[in-house]
Amino acid sequence: MEYKRFGNTIVQRLDKGEEILEQLKAVSVKEGVRLAAVTGLGAVSDFTCGVFNTQTKEFKGNSFTGVYEIVSLGGTVSTMDNGYYAHLHLAAGDENGSVFGGHLSEAYISATAEIVITVIEGRVDRSYSEEIGLNLFDFEK
Repeated sequence: MEYKRFGNTIVQRLDKGEEILEQLKAVSVKEGVRLAAVTGLGAVSDFTCGVFNTQTKEFKGNSFTGVYEIVSLGGTVSTMDNGYYAHLHLAAGDENGSVFGGHLSEAYISATAEIVITVIEGRVDRSYSEEIGLNLFDFEK
């Protein structure tokens, strides 16, 4: 992984075998990012993403292995209990044009990925919502 910072924008390149969430955390912590928008594209070989069932409050993860292009990668970096917190979604397409995606749990780069982190001045913490079953933005903290 390599990156370069331009003011409030960090441009990051991930290399084959690296995991997206791990590398995003590494650069975010190193650069002191407390709030940011994240976008990206690239190629992955193994990834797990899924859907949160709002009725049962359970996450259903689906794992994929093969040749996939990232169609969309987006999300946020924020804090929870003053620590690093990332929330990303990924959509990836296979060689037949089928696209799979959802909440990102892990994804390993097969060739490269280009990630853009747009740092936002300020901080938004998260709190767990019993009602929803997720860690939500908490603007009161």
